[in-house]
Amino acid sequence: MRLTRRYKQGRKTPSPEEPTVQTVTMSVSHSSKLNKVVRDQYMKLPQGDKVLVTYVWIDGSGEGVRCKTRTLNQEPKCIEDVPEWNFDGSSTGQAEGSNSDMFLIPVRMFRDPFCLDPNKLVLCEVLKYNRKHAETNLRNTCKKVMDLVEDNHPWFGMEQEYTLLGINGHPYGWPENGFPGPQGPYYCGVGADKVYGRDIVESHYKACLYAGVKICGTNAEVMPSQWEFQVGPCEGIEMGDHLWMARFILHRVCEDFGVVATLDPKPMTGNWNGAGCHTNYSTEDMRREGGLKFIEAAIEKLGKRHDYHICVYDPRGGQDNSRRLTGHHETSNIFEFSAGVANRGASIRIPRQVGQDGFGYFEDRRPAANCDPYAVTEAIVRTTLLNETGVETKDYVEQSKPECGVLKD
Repeated sequence: MRLTRRYKQGRKTPSPEEPTVQTVTMSVSHSSKLNKVVRDQYMKLPQGDKVLVTYVWIDGSGEGVRCKTRTLNQEPKCIEDVPEWNFDGSSTGQAEGSNSDMFLIPVRMFRDPFCLDPNKLVLCEVLKYNRKHAETNLRNTCKKVMDLVEDNHPWFGMEQEYTLLGINGHPYGWPENGFPGPQGPYYCGVGADKVYGRDIVESHYKACLYAGVKICGTNAEVMPSQWEFQVGPCEGIEMGDHLWMARFILHRVCEDFGVVATLDPKPMTGNWNGAGCHTNYSTEDMRREGGLKFIEAAIEKLGKRHDYHICVYDPRGGQDNSRRLTGHHETSNIFEFSAGVANRGASIRIPRQVGQDGFGYFEDRRPAANCDPYAVTEAIVRTTLLNETGVETKDYVEQSKPECGVLKD
């Protein structure tokens, strides 16, 4: 699709007599141009008592999601009703071809917003041939850690930023050979010249609600074509489960519209904001009256373990975040730890209302948009509740809930 727009920004400033005309090419996939009315004809066909179950898992990149669908003879009522399955790990970066079978272990079930009821989406853990968890299956250890601290009732809310791209890799809606105007009017913007892709955003929101994902908000972000949705509050392991399914649904919705959602922490170099996954966190003690002292104590622990957290807050040990955490564009410096009330340039922000009330939660602004939420939430709990220090993590005996942890030899 080619649209002609008149811009007074971009490559050159036009003269008053002859404004610059730039052609904006909306680069969308061929599949999105297929006749959806024809598709709907088949989607409306009855399926009897059969149910389509789509298994979703994290691939070998630690960032991408994969899926495959099978038929069950009846609707599963709980996750235990969904059988294990397998897949070819050599095609997902998770195994060699000579020993490629990997196991899919269902862990959480959602309604399917694409095929509709009674069909299901099922999030899965991945196990290797020997039943040990795959390298990118970070849910396994996160679940063990969350079980240890369940009496503290850790709540999380994660703010997932992302950028819409055409299939040519250029931000959706940007001039083909130029740039939109400077940042300023786009954050929470309204109007065709302020926001690009709202149809996608609202479709994703409704699909998440239908599925049962705990999505709680959305807004346009500072850079044009950049958006954010929020998931939470979720307790313990639930946070990672719901955010990963929300990501899967986002990619599927974008597939229908023919565009790409990237979680790259800095998709555009220059004077443009990056993309993060700010993580809001509280425990039962923090949410009670007088909880500010517990918030401050947790922040002090986080400050002493800054390097460890930076290492796990993106899939490449901090390399991705180094492009984003520069101390500019509403970020902290990756080499320094800081905290403050209502300070969006700090590592940790205490909301002003929390400071006034004396209880509530705090926001860790360091996680990158492409972080693994299991790794982020596990790290926060390890540091603030299990009192771990340094860059090494402890391996706890299953089912034990000691104050300082029981170590496995």
